[in-house]
Amino acid sequence: MAAVAGNGLLLGLVAADRTLRAPMYQLLGLLAAADLVLATSTVPKALAVLWGLSGEISFAACLTQLFVTHVTFIAESSVLLAMAVDRYVAICQPLRYGALLTQRVVGIVAAAAVTRGACVMVPSVALLQRLPYCGRRELPHTYCEHMGVARLACGDTRPNVWYGLATTLLSPALDVGLIATSYALILRAVCRLPSHGARCKALGTCGAHASVITLFYTPALFSFLAHRFGRHTVPHHIHILLANLYVVVPPALNPVVYGVRTQQITQRLRHLLRLCWARAVRDVGPEMASHGRD
Repeated sequence: MAAVAGNGLLLGLVAADRTLRAPMYQLLGLLAAADLVLATSTVPKALAVLWGLSGEISFAACLTQLFVTHVTFIAESSVLLAMAVDRYVAICQPLRYGALLTQRVVGIVAAAAVTRGACVMVPSVALLQRLPYCGRRELPHTYCEHMGVARLACGDTRPNVWYGLATTLLSPALDVGLIATSYALILRAVCRLPSHGARCKALGTCGAHASVITLFYTPALFSFLAHRFGRHTVPHHIHILLANLYVVVPPALNPVVYGVRTQQITQRLRHLLRLCWARAVRDVGPEMASHGRD
């Protein structure tokens, strides 16, 4: 509920408010959209499983959920990388910011993020469809994952294992390295600022961003790698818990860390809440007066 409400509000604010047309805010809108899809494609079914309402899913629906979830994860990883580059250019190359990061560039980032995710996942789905399934039909997770489904097959899953490992290293793991490099350069620039207050503010912002990024990537990479190398060493309940964390916690925290902590978004949000409050009071006033006359 927090993820849907927070990201829906942030996305609506960025889309409707003309003052939030800068690339930084549009990237926040892309992040909110990815978080909405990531949470709504996994959490409803997971809750249905945990509450005992629906413990079954068709093979086609499972592949669809797997495709959407993994494409969204890769797209969100791409957006986080773009946001790290955006902050690097804004802090380390401020005179070139307006020329390098435009609305057209944000559109290219959005298209590239979705295309990248689709290109990675189409072969994964094809590899799953080619496998024979002749025995077990019970997934050990609350939603469909690539290797979780592949483990149910009675055929050779080595292509799935190696392709999954390659895509993990070439998409989220590569993004983590580039994001870390970007923030290292930002911190180097921040430490050279003459103002102590500016340094503290910048370090606080970078620390909050780094915390959410860590919460997003650590459980996801752990889950991906545990499927391939830690099946017999990682307890199932730990694996399931961490696999659910990265689709629940970051989407709920991102609107606060990236949105509410951004000054202009906070100001627009307060303005919107004041308008809603004033309209509510204006609508309630005549009704109370009418009851008074009655």
